Amino acid sequence: MSMVGKRGLVMGVANDRSIAWGIAKALHGAGAELAFSYQGETFGRRVAPLVAQLDSDFLLDVDVTDDASLDAAFKKIEERWGRLDFVIHAIAYSNKDELTGRFINTSRENFRNSLGISCYSLIDIARRAHPLMSAGGSIVTLTYQGSNKVTPFYNVMGVAKAALEASVRYLANDLGPEGIRVNAVSPGPMKTLAGAAIGGARKTFKHTDANAPMRSNATLEAVGGTALYLCSDAAACTTGEIVHVDGGYHVLGMPQSENL
Repeated sequence: MSMVGKRGLVMGVANDRSIAWGIAKALHGAGAELAFSYQGETFGRRVAPLVAQLDSDFLLDVDVTDDASLDAAFKKIEERWGRLDFVIHAIAYSNKDELTGRFINTSRENFRNSLGISCYSLIDIARRAHPLMSAGGSIVTLTYQGSNKVTPFYNVMGVAKAALEASVRYLANDLGPEGIRVNAVSPGPMKTLAGAAIGGARKTFKHTDANAPMRSNATLEAVGGTALYLCSDAAACTTGEIVHVDGGYHVLGMPQSENL
């Protein structure tokens, strides 16, 4: 699948184990030209040497909770490229202290922050991206099966991912007439910076690696390849989908309300 001549924004690279990084490598390998977002100087210092490996110098400091920050970022994209072919939305947040206890103890503040950053940001970004996708395009986000099955310690993130998946379907319907596709990729447990914040993550990872139908967790390369397909012209008729890349983890499921 060729992405030569395609330009896109990758949001959510934190380090070389990030899912967004695996996706970026796959897109670059297929010939895409990439811009990257980061939040704040600390992440900027981490991301800059990585994106240089992919021949990119287009970095944007973006806070998805700030309208002015988002407006400025998309204005820079418009000024430099004039268009956008795809967006990778790999952004999620929850207070890690609330990913170890009981769901009933979710605070109002963390609920608001988790839903705003993990879900609403997709809508906010799609609204700004779609005028730049006059020739059609693809928006891909990341989800997790904790959206529809109780997963130990996933707590409010499960609610946020459920809202995210519903948003994928509504955006797909809303933007489809303009040739813009919206999909989500759902890996199983992965050893990422974000995943490590969830209580019991190591046990979940080991359980899936031993018991999923493929007897393995997803790799960055597998997730990257799936996102590449969804961004490419090969997926011209694929939208509103939750695509699982998890070694069959969604077939296996997880013990309900049980700490592995």
